[in-house]
Amino acid sequence: MKKLTLLLSLLLISTSVMAAEHVVLQKGKAFVENDSVVESLTLAVGDSIRFVNEDPFFHNIFSLSDLSTFDLGSFPQGDSRTVTFDEAGSMEIECAIHPEMYMEVTIQ
Repeated sequence: MKKLTLLLSLLLISTSVMAAEHVVLQKGKAFVENDSVVESLTLAVGDSIRFVNEDPFFHNIFSLSDLSTFDLGSFPQGDSRTVTFDEAGSMEIECAIHPEMYMEVTIQ
């Protein structure tokens, strides 16, 4: 029983160590990563995206996808919000204030 508990603990630790945080900026009314506009992003299960507002106005990031729904609320320049993706699949992410802001995320 102790070996099983140890094995499960190590598996949990290794899974959390492998998870990555992707930083996606909201800049120029677009989603931006590494100085490029991002229209699609592929993540691993357990990864997260930290959305950082670099525009001088509010953004409200949300998803109504079947895989996962969330609404990060409106937040101003300099603030950020984080979402962790726990299931494989695809989803659409948008800004409720700026409908031209759209990104597809695939979680593998």
